[in-house]
Amino acid sequence: MPIVLSLRNMKTVVLKAKKEDAVLRQHPWVFSGALAHEDSPLTDGERVGVVNARGQLLATGHYQSGSIRVRIFHFGPEAPPEDIWLQKLAAALQLRQTLALAGAPDTNAWRLVHGEGDGLPGLIIDVYHHTAVIQCHSIGMHLERHALAMALQQLFTQSGMPLQAIYDKSRETLPARYAEQATDGYLWGQAHPLPVTENGHLFEVDWEGGQKTGFFLDQRENRQLLARYAAGKTVLNAFCYTGGFSVYALKAGASKVDSLDASAKATALAEKNAALNGFGTDRHAIITQDALSFLRQQDSTYDIVVVDPPAFAKSLDKRHNAVQGYKRLNASAMQRVKPGGLLFTFSCSQVVDKALFYNTLVAAGLESGRNARVLHHLSQGPDHPVSLFQPEGDYLKGLVLQIV
Repeated sequence: MPIVLSLRNMKTVVLKAKKEDAVLRQHPWVFSGALAHEDSPLTDGERVGVVNARGQLLATGHYQSGSIRVRIFHFGPEAPPEDIWLQKLAAALQLRQTLALAGAPDTNAWRLVHGEGDGLPGLIIDVYHHTAVIQCHSIGMHLERHALAMALQQLFTQSGMPLQAIYDKSRETLPARYAEQATDGYLWGQAHPLPVTENGHLFEVDWEGGQKTGFFLDQRENRQLLARYAAGKTVLNAFCYTGGFSVYALKAGASKVDSLDASAKATALAEKNAALNGFGTDRHAIITQDALSFLRQQDSTYDIVVVDPPAFAKSLDKRHNAVQGYKRLNASAMQRVKPGGLLFTFSCSQVVDKALFYNTLVAAGLESGRNARVLHHLSQGPDHPVSLFQPEGDYLKGLVLQIV
C-alpha cells in the first residue's frame, strides 16, 4: 500500500516488520532498534512520519538522534491538524478543570501539560498564578515553542482565564548538545516571581532561577496527606528544598519542624516560606547540612521523618549505585523515627521502578533493625497523569511506613 498523500512534504522513518505493535498500542516512543530505514538527511527536531513495513502511515512525531528516535505527538494515518497544539492544550486544560485545579479558589499553581501523559512528549507546562512556564525536554518541542506560546494565549483567552506571561525554561532540560544554544526567557509578556497558593498555603516560586520550573507540584497530595498526621508531632523534612512539607506540617499544628537541606539557598527559601505563612523560629528550625551525614550523626528522634531526595539515578547504568544510596539513606532515616512514628519516603528516579524501590526499603528495614508497616503507597498528583500505554511515565514512588 502506498504512503498516504499527507506525507508528501514530510520525511519518514520506516519500522521493521512486526515492530509496529508498540505504536498501534499508542506507546509514544519509537526506539532506534525498531527502525529499518530513515530518510536522509534527518535533522533533530523535525517532524517525521512513522511508517510500517507496508508503507502505511501510523503516526507523526519529532525526530531526535539517540535511543528514543521519535517522540510521537499524533497517532493516525493522516497528518496532524494545523491547530494540533491548541487541541492538545485544550484537552489538557479540560482535565485540570475536571480535577478542580484550574480556577480553584485556594490553589493557583498546577501542571497544565505533563509530557506523554497529555500526548505531548517532551513538553512540560506549569502554571503559577497568571504565568505559564514551558520546559522542553526534547529539541522537537523546543523548536515548536513559539507556536505553543501562541496556542497558550489563544486557549487562555477562549477560556476566560487571565494570562500575563509565558516563560521558557528549557536550557537545563534539553539534551546537552542543544542546551548551550538555548536561552531561557519570556516568550510573551513579562512577570516577576511571586508567592502562589497551594491548598491555602503560600509559597515563593522563582521560575527564573529555581529548580525545575520553580516548585515541585507533583507532591501536592502527599503534602496534604502529611498534614493529616502532623498535629502535635515533631517533624524532620529532609531534602526540604522550598519547605513544602514543612509549611504543611506547621500549618497543621506540628509542635516542631526541622527543615534540612545541603543547599543554603534551599534552606533560606524554606525559612522564607515558613515566615510567609506566619511561622518563625519558635517552631521551625533550619539545618543546612548533608542529609545522610545529619541522619547518621544525630541521636534525636522525630514523630515523622520525610525523605524526598533528588533523583539518585537518571540512567540504567547508575541504577545499582542509586539503590545502594536509597538503602543507606532510608536505613538511617528509620533510626531517627520514634517507635510508632511515620516515615514518608520517596524516589523520583525513573529507572528505579516501584518494585525495586519497595525491595530497597525492605533491605533498609533489615539493615536498620526496625520493623515497619506500609500505610500508604504514594505517587505524583493527578495533574501529572500517566499514559496507560506508557507506564514509564509513573516516575514518583513513595511509601508511608509506620516504624515500630
